[in-house]
Amino acid sequence: MAHYETISPMLEQKIQQDQQAGWVSPFACRNSDVIRRVSRPSDEPKIYRPPFSKDADKILNSAFYNRYTDKTQVFSFYRNDDLSRRALHVQLVSRIARNIGAVLGLNLDLIEAIAIGHDMGHTPFGHAGEHALHQLYHSATGRCFRHNLHSVRVLDTMVPYNISLQTLDGILCHNGELPKAEYLPQPMTDFEAFDRRSADVLTDEDGDRRLIPSTLEGCLVRICDMLAYLGKDRQDAVRAHLVASEEAFGQTAIGKTNAEVINNLEVNLIENSYGKPYLKLDPVHFEAMLQLKEENYKIIYRQEAVQKQVAESIVPMMEQLYGKILEDAKAHRQSSCLYRHHIAAVNEKRKWYPASVPYEETDPHDLTMDFIAAMTDDYFIDYYAYLFPHSKYRISYIGYFD
Repeated sequence: MAHYETISPMLEQKIQQDQQAGWVSPFACRNSDVIRRVSRPSDEPKIYRPPFSKDADKILNSAFYNRYTDKTQVFSFYRNDDLSRRALHVQLVSRIARNIGAVLGLNLDLIEAIAIGHDMGHTPFGHAGEHALHQLYHSATGRCFRHNLHSVRVLDTMVPYNISLQTLDGILCHNGELPKAEYLPQPMTDFEAFDRRSADVLTDEDGDRRLIPSTLEGCLVRICDMLAYLGKDRQDAVRAHLVASEEAFGQTAIGKTNAEVINNLEVNLIENSYGKPYLKLDPVHFEAMLQLKEENYKIIYRQEAVQKQVAESIVPMMEQLYGKILEDAKAHRQSSCLYRHHIAAVNEKRKWYPASVPYEETDPHDLTMDFIAAMTDDYFIDYYAYLFPHSKYRISYIGYFD
């Protein structure tokens, strides 16, 4: 039987009284705290466009925001309109985080900006594509590819949108694969410190493990990244017929369905974090969340058929694509799709957000990485077939009527 927890009556009464009094958390990030790399008249806040709302607008209008629509969340090899894509995932993260943030008295514009931008740098084919691109890029350069780090690169380097430090920091530190029971923000006061932190992550394969957001808003998005996918991936696994039903999953202290998981973790987070300078889950709820996560890996993510498809298609295809794009970058081949599709799209945005160094002068390996990471699943497949029409490698989809 489904179980839904509720906020304790005493706390609920206090929250209602605080809301009526217009209470805002003293630990929230204030609009006046905003820090940008460059002082630009166009970035001065207006009464109808506060600073972090501007960040969200820039992200929504980024050249690569639309790509979310055709980037895999988990299930790469299915033709099924009901399975989640990254576009839905970032919206769910934003919605859940803003629900909780409103109760906790946090800055909702900052939450939205971090949430909708946090996966901007994700590759096609989800974490499988991310791992494959990392292996190629790292072996060639010694530098790491991480989607959180690359999301910052997209919004701060490829196109210098002048996004705030608070938003970029929340995006960099969002890694939802590293859960913690308690998040106490680590101060980040200037871009010099942020750039040093980013540089450390770029060359350290374990660098993500030391990242904690500098704001409660960033910490909340990091937690809600997990809330948004733990139960949703289970729903999608049933829709994809990877498991027979949700009965395949075990019971936990917070339930096993998407609705139960989100509700019960939301309630517990509010109970343990209201009015505090940190975000916290109690031991029972945190352990249940870890149990859900491990069970998802066992039943969904590590499925042998899925891993086989990745190893036998995505990895060799990406290796060939990387080699060809790198060749085009080194030769400055302007007739290539690297120039006509990718570099042209970046330069179109740079008309409005100019950079000190022309984008085409970027390190060829970085151009190659940027282009592949920007691809949607369908573009990757079509571009590969265009370049290698006689290749033995192909993606085999499970169709609507299979």
